[in-house]
Amino acid sequence: MTSENGKPPVKLSLPLEYQQDLFKETRSEDELVLLARGLGLLRLVTNLLHSYDAAGNNLIVVVGADERENGWIGEALAEHAAVSRSPLARGLSKVNTDMMSVGTREKMYSHGGMFSITSRILIVDLLSSLLKPETVTGLVVLHAERIVATSTEAFIIRIYRQLNKVGFLKAFSDDPQPFTTGFAPLATMMRNLFLRKPSLWPRFHVTVAKSLEGRKKAEVIELEVPMTDCMRDIQNAVLECVEVSIGELKKAGTGLELDDWTLDSALHKSFDVIVRRQLDPMWHRVSYRTRQIVNDLTVLRSILHALLTYDAVSFNRYLDTILAAHQPPPGSTRQNQSPWLFLDAANTIFETAKRRVYTGKANENEPPGASRALPDSLRPVLEEQPKWALLAEVLEEIERDVYFNPLIRDDSNGTILVMCSDKETCRQLREYLQTMHVRSEQPNEDTDDDGGADTEPKPSADFMMRRKLRNYLNWKKDFARVSASLFAENQKALNGFTDQKVASGYRGKAPPNKRRRVRGGSAAAAGGGRPVNGSLQFAADKESQVASLLAEIRPTEADALQKEEAAVDDLEEMEEDYFELYEMNDLVVVHPYDGDMDEHVLEEVKPRYVVMYEPDAAFIRRVEVYRSSHNDRNVRVYFMYYGGSVEEQRYLSAVRREKDAFTRLIKEKGNMAVTLTLDGRGPDDPQEQFLRTVNTRIAGGGRLAATAEPPRVVVDVREFRSSLPSLLHGRSMVIIPCMLTVGDYVLSPTICIERKSVRDLISSFKNGRLFNQAETMLHHYKHPMLLIEFDQNKSFTLDPFADQTSSIAIAANPSDLQSKLVLLTLAFPRLKVIWSSSPYQTAEIFEELKKTQDEPDPIKAVQIGLNAGEDPSDQTFNQTPQDMLRTVPGITAKNLSRITLEVGSVAEVANLGEEELDVLIGKEAGRQVYRFFNRSVFEE
Repeated sequence: MTSENGKPPVKLSLPLEYQQDLFKETRSEDELVLLARGLGLLRLVTNLLHSYDAAGNNLIVVVGADERENGWIGEALAEHAAVSRSPLARGLSKVNTDMMSVGTREKMYSHGGMFSITSRILIVDLLSSLLKPETVTGLVVLHAERIVATSTEAFIIRIYRQLNKVGFLKAFSDDPQPFTTGFAPLATMMRNLFLRKPSLWPRFHVTVAKSLEGRKKAEVIELEVPMTDCMRDIQNAVLECVEVSIGELKKAGTGLELDDWTLDSALHKSFDVIVRRQLDPMWHRVSYRTRQIVNDLTVLRSILHALLTYDAVSFNRYLDTILAAHQPPPGSTRQNQSPWLFLDAANTIFETAKRRVYTGKANENEPPGASRALPDSLRPVLEEQPKWALLAEVLEEIERDVYFNPLIRDDSNGTILVMCSDKETCRQLREYLQTMHVRSEQPNEDTDDDGGADTEPKPSADFMMRRKLRNYLNWKKDFARVSASLFAENQKALNGFTDQKVASGYRGKAPPNKRRRVRGGSAAAAGGGRPVNGSLQFAADKESQVASLLAEIRPTEADALQKEEAAVDDLEEMEEDYFELYEMNDLVVVHPYDGDMDEHVLEEVKPRYVVMYEPDAAFIRRVEVYRSSHNDRNVRVYFMYYGGSVEEQRYLSAVRREKDAFTRLIKEKGNMAVTLTLDGRGPDDPQEQFLRTVNTRIAGGGRLAATAEPPRVVVDVREFRSSLPSLLHGRSMVIIPCMLTVGDYVLSPTICIERKSVRDLISSFKNGRLFNQAETMLHHYKHPMLLIEFDQNKSFTLDPFADQTSSIAIAANPSDLQSKLVLLTLAFPRLKVIWSSSPYQTAEIFEELKKTQDEPDPIKAVQIGLNAGEDPSDQTFNQTPQDMLRTVPGITAKNLSRITLEVGSVAEVANLGEEELDVLIGKEAGRQVYRFFNRSVFEE
């Protein structure tokens, strides 16, 4: 691409036809680009930014980029500038922290360049005119699917478009599904983005298909792996539990549209989130059982994922933790166990999972004279994941291929890239590949004569699994001790509470003569009946059994020669002073799927062989793009999946859902109404505009006066996390961001408002911060107000929040929050409490409150609450660590401020010695804090 005015050409890295077409289209006009995931959205964005960066006289702002994307864009712009030899290119500057001073930011903006700015900083800089919208050349918005009418990004775009009509605005997204929910979703999104044209690029787009399906297509070998019988049994049992849970939700009579709540949709990664979001408005009317089932869906879906990714021992350990989490605390009288745990299918899950690890069962009912040798012993089974053996076969095939077919002269390395879902699976595969040829010589084992003496033994995970089983059995002992210790304190707190309940008889519980099936067989059932809390009883393995199992899997000489399980190595004990790079041709790289970063992995590793250990539609497209972009790189892909599993079903559903989403978008685009008002404000009625500026304060003989100024609101900069400032601005109020010490919103010289969401209100009552805030507002303002704001999508009642309180006594009393509010109003009679059902209603309330008031003075509002000569920016401390420290024994309101000023983080407080704490907060308090952070979890 040749620049204008005879400047040196800008070199782009867009080798494919669809990339070039998309670049030309995006460069020439403002639009929303919706590209299928995996087709290289960030590559397009970086090339587009470089074309502006090379000119050297632009001020471009990137909104919505996360930390990794900032790193990607910064590296790519630097690389482009070096290749194009653009002397004027300045690269990307990140403005992502409040620690960067106002003066520094103002100086950076005045020099121009490329800036990636977090939304909260950018909106404050725009409103305070630190960054004048008129000086911005253009705005690039990433993750457009996250932008809703009340989001900070929509607020930024509105201000930009109101004050800058000529600058460009381009939005990008690679997730089409959020654009297809609701009424006319695409038109609504375009209105939020102030754009007119959407540009849709699915995988089945003609140009995309032509670019990726030519003669340079990657070679793909599909490998369907059958699950073991045990895995299939567990999967079917979990799906049965999911189906029963969904059926119970449908019977709960929530009055919602439940057609989409099917077993197929339950496999979708955010199904449990969708169900919770639909139930949120009526959460206070939903029964405890229904809430429990909603939580159970999350647990059951995690079990499905763990079944296919964890090894048998880790999976059994995970089930142990689930059981422990679902057991009620000792002494609790509430029958709060999940319904799915009482299904036969749940019994199948736990029994089969244990049978995959070891087998053998004690028979405690046998006559005393019988032989107990067999039942008292456990035998390790250690079932391996089927994909492991197949992975070893694939690597062996690749090795043979490399040996018999000498390396083709191309630009690929001989590297083998293994891609899997997460880092945990990476660790598992790395350990398997390192130890699959290690043999544990067991003298007691029968030798297998099938293969003969000279046959090379097959790869096996026996060594790895035996080590995991040893660790599991040791962990189980410690786990039991830790659980007992953690529940001991709860037991003390519950003792008094349960004594009151016992007097009320069996009300709220099943009668004692009703039988309930007890998992673990008759041995447990015969042992004195079910406890008062209805918890499940399990037949635990006896110590003699565990001892025999540990003896059987004890480390052998071959095991001792192996390295310990790999952990984090800080390299401090390295003695060598010579380092070299790995030889890429002999390397096996195991890497997790990582979104757009996978493109970097392919470009840097340049693999000839790619093994997809788990299916991922986006990565398949990245391989297609990579192969089609390089004529001289051959790629062979092995695509592995469990046949007939939820893994396969989830992959196919994701592909189908994306295709359906693009189809609906194409249909809506064809008959979408074009939004003509794109300047950020509607056509104002002149009379309305005049009336808005009329000051009607005529009390006491005053005159009706008209002012040319719109109403002003002083807003604390920390409030820009909420949507209220955006809605106030939408009502033609001028928002002045300041660092306020007292209050969150100042509407007039006499009205100050402290805004609390219900969650904030609960935490402020717990740590006592609200009483201090009310006291300072009463001291400095004539009309202090507490605004309690609810979420617009949730019920306008305090009932749903009764279960968010922490202590047991408070949880038993749902009206606790109301009683604390009453105490607050009794303590501060002048404090007015405003109840608002949503931010929209809050904006209306603010407008009404301002009608008869003078405008606030921002300078006075900032100075209120500060000592003489004190800087307001010095008063900002992160509240979350302070709230954590308030719960630590020995920390009081007085010594907390000392710790906050002297110590940088909670981690530093935890690592302080007893003597250092003595100096800071006194001897007794220091001793309590030190003991709290250094207490062992194994103590009784």
